Amino acid sequence: MPTKKRKVSSNVGRSEEIDDGGSDNSSERKGKSPEGSLLTWRRVCGRIVLCVGVMMIIYITHKKDSEQVFAKQSETVQGRKQEIACSKDYKNELTKFKGCVPQRCGRLVTDWLVSPQEAAQLLSIAKKGLVHGGSSGGASIFDLHSGALSYGDNFVNVYKLIKKEGKKALFTQHDFQIYRKVKDKIHHMIATEFGILPQKLYLTHPTFFSQMSNKLPKTKHDEYWHIHVDKETYGSFHYTSLLYLSDYDVDFTGGRLIYVDKSVNLTLEPKMGRVVAFTSGSENPHYVERVTSGIRYALTVSFTCNKKYSIDDLSTNNLDQQHS
Repeated sequence: MPTKKRKVSSNVGRSEEIDDGGSDNSSERKGKSPEGSLLTWRRVCGRIVLCVGVMMIIYITHKKDSEQVFAKQSETVQGRKQEIACSKDYKNELTKFKGCVPQRCGRLVTDWLVSPQEAAQLLSIAKKGLVHGGSSGGASIFDLHSGALSYGDNFVNVYKLIKKEGKKALFTQHDFQIYRKVKDKIHHMIATEFGILPQKLYLTHPTFFSQMSNKLPKTKHDEYWHIHVDKETYGSFHYTSLLYLSDYDVDFTGGRLIYVDKSVNLTLEPKMGRVVAFTSGSENPHYVERVTSGIRYALTVSFTCNKKYSIDDLSTNNLDQQHS
């Protein structure tokens, strides 16, 4: 059969005749066979899967390398420390308060300071207050000293609320004794571990119970997951402590405490009765992960070196005087 010829334009504008090779080779002109196309796609898909796998390995390795665990919920920590350099602004301010300058800045964690019974009693106290209010978003606080309680999108004074409703007192003298006992333990630990004089360290406001859930935030107070420095958020803070009243990965998921460092983030998993304390300056930027399920309870106990920001210990007598 004679071959067919067609004219094409060359790259210099001339027409040239090209031999098509006859109609028997038409399948080659139209493309590869179905079997060849399938083989090509298999190769492409194989390369995509390989690339995705490599990228996942790199991502997971990077995340693992950029995060270290300070204390796991599953372990019992007797006393673990990490020393870091004090920030200049923090140390310069504390030079005004003789006897309250830390010998070293950093963080520490222990599971041996507060007994399970004390932690359970403090959780009961927290729930006694929080049941009378609660944020419309995911974060509620209750300040046992001032009576401040999250209530919808605002705050109320729980002591005045109870009195207005004609109900009996929420807390007993025994409740306050437990609270003071634990507060004194934390106070002593901070003074000892940071090398300062106990008599120069004062309890300060705010000291509060917190309740966190996975509810969507309604106000800025519900957004607890932003990186912050305690000394900038609360001007009176010089030393911060947290006592956890529920267990990570048991009572709730998410909600870990994360210190944000230059090279690697340090994570701490909450555990019932676990105490963590740290200097409140800009050497310790941190945040709390968003809680993804369950409810996370904790108690923040804060201390100052400035006596004018100190607050009194709790008792039924001084509460009656404050809120009468």
